[in-house]
Amino acid sequence: MNPADLGLPVDVPSTALFTDHYELTMLQAALANGAADRRSVFEVFTRRLPEGRRYGVVGGTGRVLDAVENFRFDSAVLEFLRERAVVNMRTLDWLSQYRFSGDIWGYPEGEVYFPGSPIMRVEGTFAECVLLETVILSILNHDSAIAAAASRMAAAAGDRPLIEMGARRTHELAAVASARAAYVGGFASTSDLAAGFRYGIPTVGTSAHAFTLLHDTERDAFTAQVASLGTGTTLLVDTYDVAEAVRTAVEVAGTDLGAVRIDSGDLLLVAHRVRQQLDELGARDTRIVVTSDLDEYAIASLAAAPVDAYGVGTQLVTGSGHPTCSMVYKLVARAASDDPKAPLVPVAKKSVGGKSSVGGRKWAARRRDADGVAEAEVVGTGPVPSALADRQLLVELVKGGEVVAREPLEAARTRHVAARSGLPMSALQLSRGEPVIPTEYA
Repeated sequence: MNPADLGLPVDVPSTALFTDHYELTMLQAALANGAADRRSVFEVFTRRLPEGRRYGVVGGTGRVLDAVENFRFDSAVLEFLRERAVVNMRTLDWLSQYRFSGDIWGYPEGEVYFPGSPIMRVEGTFAECVLLETVILSILNHDSAIAAAASRMAAAAGDRPLIEMGARRTHELAAVASARAAYVGGFASTSDLAAGFRYGIPTVGTSAHAFTLLHDTERDAFTAQVASLGTGTTLLVDTYDVAEAVRTAVEVAGTDLGAVRIDSGDLLLVAHRVRQQLDELGARDTRIVVTSDLDEYAIASLAAAPVDAYGVGTQLVTGSGHPTCSMVYKLVARAASDDPKAPLVPVAKKSVGGKSSVGGRKWAARRRDADGVAEAEVVGTGPVPSALADRQLLVELVKGGEVVAREPLEAARTRHVAARSGLPMSALQLSRGEPVIPTEYA
């Protein structure tokens, strides 16, 4: 079964209005003066990483491909634009036939990136490319921010699994996208059932404090949960007194109790006490799961604690303080004339305040040292040096309007592990620093 075929509420029938008003007015003006069909190249990049971050993570590529396929102006959308007089009738007629027919290249999902990296390149007519700006940026900025936060948390957690549990801390649809991006970045599972249904991500969950408070005693709550879910369940032990709860949990479930969860207090101290108590009670295989507003720094601080898994919510779905990646979508080249065979001319924004851009249709490659460790992100507009020919980063995603690179989410997750492991070891430091490798222009 393909959940996308079911018209789930987590899907949107048309992405055509996930755009800004001025993209349609630019289209109308370009249609009027004959420039709409001029061949153009747009690129997505960021001028800088979030402060203190040493690498970025590409997230959302698969969702971009879905969005481009679903970018259709159906009758209801066209009527809305007509009623609001957003554009004229000629433009509405053009939009009614809209299908992206160009090419898209990009860093594959899960890959790492740096300032100036041409994360995605969109090629086609000006008219068909300009309309995709906002929807592409909204997806990549959000998902890449979550994936980067997830990657840092996964690096801090080491071999201990991470559970995404942030659905109640963000918009309901953003929660689904966040769970997907977190999985790419290294999380093992999610509490969000819509994400599990839509993307096949493993889902987990047992009970909250409300279940304990529902019952007359904590023992009654534990007994009910174990009776229903079995001894392998996870019992929440910090509603009242942790030590008493742990004792009761083992008495109810036996020494085969799956896990206990701690959601408050000094997690480092409490985890050590709970581990000692569990061992003394004979529940040596019972795992300890900790939650409670964790971020990568809190996870790192618990590295020496007897913790078996982490549940992360708010800090993850808000990008751990950086909810966007400041990616932009800029025209970098356009045809010299309306002739389909006219050569491309580099164009660039010249601006003060650090908002300038570099013109030209770009390639990107990652130069590595003799040990295979990345030492520079090389971006160029001319011929690719032979030494970097097999190090190129952009892959073809859409060809002639058809998606050619759709892949399982697991592939992006695996790719990220490989990409991160190819960076210098300092990439995993949580202390503030510059990008772990420089960007060089060839």
